[in-house]
Formats: sequence, structure tokens, C-alpha cells
Amino acid sequence: MHEMSIAMSIVDAVVANAEKEGGVRISGVELLVGKLAGIEAESLKFCFSAATKGTIAEGAALVIGEPEGTGECGECGMRFPVTFYYAECPKCRSLRITIVSGEEFLIQTITIEEEGE
Repeated sequence: MHEMSIAMSIVDAVVANAEKEGGVRISGVELLVGKLAGIEAESLKFCFSAATKGTIAEGAALVIGEPEGTGECGECGMRFPVTFYYAECPKCRSLRITIVSGEEFLIQTITIEEEGE
């Protein structure tokens, strides 16, 4: 389950950022994880909860946005939904498809609480 190593990396990154900003607690983290990123969102949520134990992010709410995959045809330019990396253009049947969304993996926001909040 590679989601645990991903969760640990996320926790390391958000904790380092929060401490750099003078935060004493992280109460929320928002991620963007595309449907084609190869990361199972529910597993990541479970692993995130475990990875935060004993850190300033323990108990933080994790929200994951999951954008759908979109491909663009290199022949006719049509954009269409894709669920896999290998797709055929529904308009011209070309296989020259470029994935333009759905591979995202970003930490969008971190909610940091400072001393006295």
C-alpha cells in the first residue's frame, strides 16, 4: 500500500510548513488527487489519520478533491472524459491522446492554528 508512504510525505510537508509559519496545530488539509493519479483516496484518508499520530497534525480533517480525467485528441483537438491512460477519440478514433487533467496531486491548503488560537 503506497498510500502510507504518500501520507507520511504529506504529513512531513504540512508539519514542516506549519512549524516554519509558527503554527502549533494543523486542523485541516485539502488535497487535489486526480482520478488518474494512481492513488486510492479512501486508503490515503485512512493512512493520513495514522501518519498524523503524535504530530501537530493529529486529528486534522483531510478533504480530497478528485478531478476526473480528461484527454485531448492530437488529431482533431476534441476534449473528452477518460478513465484510463490509453483512450480512443470518440470523434475521429485517433489514439494520439494527451491527458490534460486527472493526474493532479497537490496540497491545496493547510489550516494552521497559531499560539493563542
